[in-house]
Amino acid sequence: MTSIDEQLKIITKGVEEIIGLEELKKKLGEAEKQGRPLIAKLGLDPSAPDIHLGHAVVLRKLKQLQDLGHKAVIIIGDMTGMVGDPTGKSKTRKQLTPEQVAENAETYKKQIFRILDEAKTQVLFNSQWLSKLEFAEVLNLASKITVARMLEREDFKRRFESHEAISLHEFFYPLMQAFDSVALMADIEFGGTDQKFNILMGRSMQREFGQDAQVAIFMPILEGTDGRDKMSKSLNNYIGIDEKPEDMYGKVMSIPDNIVIKYFQLATDIHPDEIEKIRQLLDSSSVNPRDIKMRLAGEITSLYHGGDAAVKAEEHFVRLFQRKEVPEEIPNFVIGQDLHTEKGADIVKVIVACGAASSSSEARRLISQGAVRINGIKLQNAVNVILKQGDIIGIGKRFFIRVSIKGK
Repeated sequence: MTSIDEQLKIITKGVEEIIGLEELKKKLGEAEKQGRPLIAKLGLDPSAPDIHLGHAVVLRKLKQLQDLGHKAVIIIGDMTGMVGDPTGKSKTRKQLTPEQVAENAETYKKQIFRILDEAKTQVLFNSQWLSKLEFAEVLNLASKITVARMLEREDFKRRFESHEAISLHEFFYPLMQAFDSVALMADIEFGGTDQKFNILMGRSMQREFGQDAQVAIFMPILEGTDGRDKMSKSLNNYIGIDEKPEDMYGKVMSIPDNIVIKYFQLATDIHPDEIEKIRQLLDSSSVNPRDIKMRLAGEITSLYHGGDAAVKAEEHFVRLFQRKEVPEEIPNFVIGQDLHTEKGADIVKVIVACGAASSSSEARRLISQGAVRINGIKLQNAVNVILKQGDIIGIGKRFFIRVSIKGK
């Protein structure tokens, strides 16, 4: 059995905020005495099933709880998904149909087990208890919270003050999510910082029903490969968990040096003591930051593809980038349908559009001179080229772009 102090060190690694830290210590002690695991809950909204490393931050933390012997419970919000989480929204969200919710939930289940241990994970749908509530029980649930409390939420407050519509059913989303914690008798609930209101509502609701309040653990937002904005597919700064090993490795190598430690904390399962040693190495300038970043890229790639694939991805990176003197930080260039068809990309137009040449004639000249390379291989003719997500186009000695094909 891992000691309580050691468990706390692992649980708190990379955490943004814990509400109920002393309660967590008490719960861990009681669980140890009773020989039972804590119930660690994570609710997922099935409206956006494509998972990248930013989404995986909370899932990785839940996996660490599993490894400590605790019970991971995923709540697929099929019932709450029909309402739609209003967090951060300026208007009422379109409700999902039962068919859309079911389809998205199945996609989610396939992806989360790339991270979590399926044998140690319980997946539940909150319709299992929410759909069985009678109207009197719903009224009782609604009586536990005031309208004034609801309007403390920044998004509701802003919409109310701006005289924008707030549908009554939106107030039920945090109530429904809170009741999930009651139904589960959750000890811990994980979430991003944007879920603070909803998760704290769960603590309040459990007390209303005579239960011990769950500990609320909030994980920070992970910046994308640009090092500035929240990781997002729409911003093309994401690293998908299903990407090919060499693409995943290469994208990790492209992140700025100043967020390397944060990635170690949030995107890997490395022990916090080891991360502190890595931090000290970076601060001492006794190692090349590139070498630390290569370890990070290897760790992350190994988590999703295995050790052998990570080794091959590193070999690919060394062969393609270091020996060819390709820079590690390469900007993404989005290729839309105007430049890319089923027959491939019009490479001449791509070269002009990305700013490497001022005209089509100059682009053709660069190609004829052998100055244009795709993944290190010289392009021989100005023809349509089949480009893949993550391909590197080099033009001359210093101009490089990473291909991002719109819609993929």
